[in-house]
Amino acid sequence: MAYMTAEEAAIKWNVPQRLVVALCSAGLVADVTMIDNMWYIPAKAAKPGEARLTEPASRQVKPFLKWVGGKTQLLPEIRKFYPFGSTVTKYAEPFVGGGAVLFDVLNNATVQEVYISDMNGDLINTYQVIKNDAGDLVSMLNEWQSEFLPLNQDERKEYFYIKRENFNKLKHAPSGSNSIIRAALMIYLNKTCFNGLYRVNRKGDYNVPMGAYKQPLICDKQNLLQLSRKLQNVQIVRADYKKVEEFADERTFIYFDPPYRPLTTTSNFTSYTEDEFDDNKQLELAQFIKKLSDRRCKVLASNSDPRNADENDDFFDIAYSGLNIHRVQASRMINSKGSSRGKISELLISNY
Repeated sequence: MAYMTAEEAAIKWNVPQRLVVALCSAGLVADVTMIDNMWYIPAKAAKPGEARLTEPASRQVKPFLKWVGGKTQLLPEIRKFYPFGSTVTKYAEPFVGGGAVLFDVLNNATVQEVYISDMNGDLINTYQVIKNDAGDLVSMLNEWQSEFLPLNQDERKEYFYIKRENFNKLKHAPSGSNSIIRAALMIYLNKTCFNGLYRVNRKGDYNVPMGAYKQPLICDKQNLLQLSRKLQNVQIVRADYKKVEEFADERTFIYFDPPYRPLTTTSNFTSYTEDEFDDNKQLELAQFIKKLSDRRCKVLASNSDPRNADENDDFFDIAYSGLNIHRVQASRMINSKGSSRGKISELLISNY
């Protein structure tokens, strides 16, 4: 039987090569074979029908990282504010983080255009690699998972810190040639570190110690391949949140999930980039959201509720005066002390 490469199939079918790879990985092209990590497709194979192309994308996807401040627990409340319909067909998330809301929107809403951004370069690189190079990423993670899981505790610790050191070397010299291994290291460290934290010091070095998981799922192949399909039409940008203004119009729903304002002076225990998001930046964001509101965008923002610590603290009530401030119950999921985890109030701020 004669075969063609994934590149040749992409030209023949008039689709991106990464989509051909995703289709082969998902088992949607008959009689394919892999040799030396390359897919070979029967030369006479026809492009899969539209129903088959879209069927896997209908499956539910989930965040690929555990992320402090992730919104999985708050999704039931956030969904109540989804404004999608005939007049709102675009979605933007300028502080995408772990993407819980993004993936919920991609799972459940009909949107024509999607834009996500974040200032965390390691995070954005991982999104881009999942979108464009999911097959290579899965292969690398699967290999590391096979190496890591059989090790004893001391061997795992040595393996972990070698990977962490490598990550820190590569993250200070990012390039297209090391983008896949940086993304794989990002996911590996997230799945095996303490509490799934992403934290860097003032030098930008990732410094979270190893966790104590017995059987961490380092390579979630099915989810990563489905995420790749979901992300094909998503614009992924490393940028300050203000760049979303170029994408936004009256057809756009924008969700802002900035670094939360600390409830106390000691609660700001982690940093996700080298820059701090202080009160002045919180106020600057509030003014930007009001500017977008004036442009008739649909805007929703989340943040901590200062009244959890001080019932007289009206910082956000003042900052977002003129908008709708909703106090909702949320779970504090990550804390060094289990006794400190529980229900607290958080803010959802909307202009509709």
